[in-house]
Amino acid sequence: MSRPSTRSKNKRNKQGDNGDTTSEILRKIHATGEITNQDINTLYKNSKPVCQGCRVNTKDNPNCFCGLIPPPNGSRKSGLWQKTSEILQNLGPDPSQDLRSSDDCPAGLTNLGATCYANSILQCLYMNKPFREGIFLVEPDVLEQQPVLNQLSRLFALLHLSKMAFIDSSPFVKTLELDNGVQQDSHEFLTLLLSLLERCLSHSKILKAKAIVQDLFRGSVSHVTRCSKCGKDSEASSKMEDFYELELNVKGLKSLDESLDDYLSVEELQGDNQYFCESCKTRVDATRSIKLRTLPTVLNFQLKRCVFLPKTTTKKKITSAFMFPGVLDMRQRLSEPSQIESIYDLSAVLIHKGTAVNSGHYVAHIKDEKTGQWWEFDDEHVSNLGTHPFGEGTSSSNSKPLKPEAVNPSCSEQMNGVSNGDKMDIDHQPSDSVTSCDVETFSSSDAYMLMYNLRHSWKDNGKTHVECNANNMKIEDGSFSGSLPFNLCEEIKSSNALYLESCRKYTFKKEEEMSCIKERRQEVRSILSEAPVRSLEEPFFWVSTDWLRQWADHITPPVLDNSSIQCMHGKVPASKVGSMKRFSAEAWTKLFSKHNGGPILTNDDSCTICLIDGARDVVSADSYRDRRILMKQVAEDAIAGRCSDGTYYVSRSWLQQWLKRKILDAPSEADAGPTVSIRCPHGQLLPEQAPGAKRLLIPEILWLFIYQDALTVKPAEDLGCSTFLSDSLQCSECSDELSEVACMEDSLRLVREKQRQTHDKLAAGKSIPLSLHCKYYLIPYSWLSKWRTYINAAGRNISSVEKPETLDGIMDLIKCEKHSRLLERPVDLVCKRGLISQKSSPVDGLVFITESDWKSFCEEWRGIEEKGVSAEIKLSNTEGNNLAESSDDMQICEEDLSTPNLVNSEVDSRSLVIRTFPEICEDCIGEKESRELMRKLEYCNEDIYVYLVHGKEAPKYILQASETSFDPDRRVSKRSRKTNTGDQISLKVSGSTSIYQLKMMIWESFGVVKENQILHKGTRIIDSECATLADLNIFPGDKLWVTDSEVHENRDIADELSDQKMDVQHTEEGFRGTLLTTNISSQVV
Repeated sequence: MSRPSTRSKNKRNKQGDNGDTTSEILRKIHATGEITNQDINTLYKNSKPVCQGCRVNTKDNPNCFCGLIPPPNGSRKSGLWQKTSEILQNLGPDPSQDLRSSDDCPAGLTNLGATCYANSILQCLYMNKPFREGIFLVEPDVLEQQPVLNQLSRLFALLHLSKMAFIDSSPFVKTLELDNGVQQDSHEFLTLLLSLLERCLSHSKILKAKAIVQDLFRGSVSHVTRCSKCGKDSEASSKMEDFYELELNVKGLKSLDESLDDYLSVEELQGDNQYFCESCKTRVDATRSIKLRTLPTVLNFQLKRCVFLPKTTTKKKITSAFMFPGVLDMRQRLSEPSQIESIYDLSAVLIHKGTAVNSGHYVAHIKDEKTGQWWEFDDEHVSNLGTHPFGEGTSSSNSKPLKPEAVNPSCSEQMNGVSNGDKMDIDHQPSDSVTSCDVETFSSSDAYMLMYNLRHSWKDNGKTHVECNANNMKIEDGSFSGSLPFNLCEEIKSSNALYLESCRKYTFKKEEEMSCIKERRQEVRSILSEAPVRSLEEPFFWVSTDWLRQWADHITPPVLDNSSIQCMHGKVPASKVGSMKRFSAEAWTKLFSKHNGGPILTNDDSCTICLIDGARDVVSADSYRDRRILMKQVAEDAIAGRCSDGTYYVSRSWLQQWLKRKILDAPSEADAGPTVSIRCPHGQLLPEQAPGAKRLLIPEILWLFIYQDALTVKPAEDLGCSTFLSDSLQCSECSDELSEVACMEDSLRLVREKQRQTHDKLAAGKSIPLSLHCKYYLIPYSWLSKWRTYINAAGRNISSVEKPETLDGIMDLIKCEKHSRLLERPVDLVCKRGLISQKSSPVDGLVFITESDWKSFCEEWRGIEEKGVSAEIKLSNTEGNNLAESSDDMQICEEDLSTPNLVNSEVDSRSLVIRTFPEICEDCIGEKESRELMRKLEYCNEDIYVYLVHGKEAPKYILQASETSFDPDRRVSKRSRKTNTGDQISLKVSGSTSIYQLKMMIWESFGVVKENQILHKGTRIIDSECATLADLNIFPGDKLWVTDSEVHENRDIADELSDQKMDVQHTEEGFRGTLLTTNISSQVV
C-alpha cells in the first residue's frame, strides 16, 4: 500500500481560486434577485472541510481551529500557554529558595558591594565555638552600651538560629561605618576588629566573655639579641610582646615549615650593624632572633603574599604554591620546650582570589568542629567540601591535597602522612605525646591566612560551666551550648515564623495558580475539540475570531463579544467570514455557560441585505474596471502623440504615473489632482517653461473619466482638478517672472564669460609665470578659489552658486587694525627650469596676480586700486643684505637650480625674497597662529595612530608619517592592522589626555608595560608622563611609534588599574574614619 501524499496538506488555496466563484454567485444574485441555501453556504464558506494541519489559523476557512493553541508540547511567550517557569516568575521571587537546606548547613552573609573581606573574617569568628559562646555571654546592659558588640551578637544569633540561607550583614557594617564600596585587606580588618572587641568586652563582668579575645588569640614573643662575645642577652630580650597572628614570608618559600624556619631564623649583626653590649661596653658582633614564648588557643598565620617592587614602585601579589599541613606540632618551635602538648589542627583557610593586590575576592574554607565537615563560605553561597579543606577529590589548580611530602621536622619524629588521592599513607612511630597522627599536606596559590586550633581546646571548653542570668535564655541544640538574650531569641523565632509563613503562602499561591492554569487549559482543549461542525444540516453558532484568540490565550478570559462580526442590520455579513468561526451547538453551550456575553449569532442570521448590496458593488466594479482598461489605451495613445483630438490639458508626469497604477475596482486617492502641477498660484495655466509644468492634450472622453474619479476621491478639492482647454492662455504674470529670471541668467552668463576671457589663466587654475623686479598684486587664495567656482558654474544650478564678496571688504580683512599690515603671508615660490612660479595647490595665504588682473578685478568686483597689496620678487645677497622686514626667504630645491641661464646663475649665489607693500605683520600673525594652534589642540574623542615597532628603529615610512603636519580634512584608515615591522592601532584621545593615560592604552592594546614603552613622534622621544598631548603638540590623526625596551618584567594591567583606582579613592587610608581606628571603643546608640 502506497503512502498517502502530504505535500499539499498545508498548502493554502490562492485567494483568486474562490474569488471567481464568489463573483459569479454575486452577479447571479444581482441578476435574479434570488439567494439559495447553496449560495449562502458557498459565500460563507460553510462547506469548507474541517482543517487539521495548518501551522497558523486560516482566515478564509471558518472551520479551521488550528493555531489557536500550541501543540501538546509547545508553549508561547505570554498568556495561558507560557512556560511554567515563566508563569511562576510572574508570582515574584520564591522565598523558599532562600531557606536554609538543613540545620547543619551554615548560613552565608550578603555582599554589600565589596565586603567579602569582612564576611570571610566574620564567618571564621562565628565558626569558632568558644568565641561565639563568649560573645553570647555578654550582659544585655553591656550590649546596649556597646553597639558593635550588640550588632555582632545579633549577627551571630541570626547565623545560628535563622531559617534563612544567608543573613544581611549591613547593620554590622554600618555600625562599624565601613565603606561597602571599597575593597580592604582582610588581615588588617581582623587585627583592628579584635582590638576593638577587646576594648568593648572589657566592660563585661563575666570573666569568660571579658577575656575571650585574649584567651583565644593572644600569644607572646620576645626579640632576643645575644652578644657573640660574652654570650649574654640584652635587657630588652626578656620583655615579652603580645601577638594575635604571626606574619610569615612567602616569597621564595614553599611551605609553612620553611616560613616558620625563616620567621625564627637567627640574624647576624656584623660590621655597620654591630650591637653595643652593655656588659662588654663596646660594639660587638651579635645575633638577633624571635623567640616564641607562649602560643594561643587559635594560632593564626598571615601569609605575606603582597610585596613591594622598587623598580616599578608598585605592589604585586605572589601567586606561587604554598604547602601547609592539616596537623601542626608547635612544641619544638617554643623557645622553652614544654611538656604540654601543642598539637594544632587546621580549622580555616582564608583565600584571596585574583592577581591584583587591591582587588580580587575573599572566600573562607572553614571546618565544623562538631561534624568534621569543611565548608566554603563565599558571601551568600555556602558549599559543603566534605572532609578536605579544598573538597573531596578536588582538581583545582590553585588549591589541592598533595602527594607525600616532607612534614614539619618538629612533628616528623611522631607522625608522617600525606594525602594521596583517597588513600592515606601513614607512618606511625612511638611518641610520648602522640601515639598516632594522620597528617595530610595541602597546597594553595591563593591561601592568604591559615587558622589552627589547639587540639584539646574544644574538649576542655566543652566541660566549662556556662554562666546564665535572668535576662538570658539557655540554648542547647546539640551544636551549641550557651545563652542568648531572651528578647533576641524571641525576635529571631518570630522572624523565622513570619518567614516560614511567607514560604507557605507562596507555595499555596503557586499551587492555586498552577491548578487554575491546568483547569483553563483543559477547558480550552475540550471546547476546541468539540467546536467543528460536522455537516451542513447541523445548526451552529458564529464566534468572533478575535475574541476566540483572547479566550484561548488569556488566563482570565474576557466576556464573550461578537459585536465586531455584526453588521448594521444586526446580522452576520459575508464580508466578515474571515473574522469568525463556526461553533457546534455543544461547544457553544459550554462556552456561553461560562463566559456569557453576545450577541448570539446562529446559522439563520445571514444578512441578505448585505449580500444584495455586495452583488451590486461587484457588478459596478466590473463596469469600472472595463472602462478603465479602455481609458488606459487612450492615455497611452495621448502620451505617444497618436491622439489628434486632444482638447484638455493634464500634467504629463501625473498621467504617466496614472498609467503605471494597478487597475482597481474603484478610484483611489492617487487619482486626484490631474492638473495640480500645471496650475499656477493665480489659478491659471502655468507656463510650460516652469519646472515640472510639462503638459499634454488628452481627448474629452479620457478627461471626463479622470475628472469624475478625481471628484469622487476628493469632492471638496475642486481646485486640484481645474479644467484647462486647449485654447487656455498661459498666466501673464508667471510668464513675465520667468522671462525676467531667464534674462538675468543670460546676463550672468555673459558676465562670467567675459571674466573667463579676461582672466583666462586664473579661471583655468593655471600657474602664472613670475619674473624678477616686476610688480605684482596679492589677493587671498580663498577669495580666488570662490571666484573661480562662481565664474565656471554652468547648467541649471548657475543661479545657486554663491557669489564672492567685494574686493574692498576682502582686502580690509587681510590687514590688521593695529598696524595696518598684512595678516597673511604670500605662498611659497619655486624655481624650476629657469621659471619662477607659485607653489601648486596652496591651502591658504596670498597668491600672485598680474597688475592687469588686479585692475580688472577692481572694476568687476568693486575694488579700490589704491588698497591693493603689491609685491616684488628680488634677489638678496648672501652677505645678508636685508631688503625689508616683511621679506620672506623662499625655499628653492637644489635640483631646480641646475639650468644654466641668467636667473639660475644669479640664484646660485643669492636667494629669492618677496617684498610686499604694506609689510607683513609678524606680531599679529604670531598671535593668530597661536590662537589657531590652541583651537586645534582643544580636540576631544579623536583618533591618533600608534605603531608597535619590533626593532630599535622605525621604518622610513613610519617616520615620515609621524612628522607629517596636521591636516583635519585628510582621510585615513581607522582599522587596526599588522605591518611588516609591527602592529598598528587607533586610539580615541583628547588634547587633555596625559602621556601616562596614553601609555596605559598602549599597554592594554599591545601588552607592553608602561615602564618599557619608548614612545616617539618622528625622531622625538616622548617621556614626560605628566604632560598632555596638547602640551606636546600631538594632533588628531598623528602617527606615533613605540618600542619595547624589555627592561622591566611583565605584569597584569589589572594591578596598575586597581592601584590607580585605589590611589584616586585615597584607600591608602585603609580603615581611617571607621570605628575600627577610633580610640573610643564604640558609640552609644
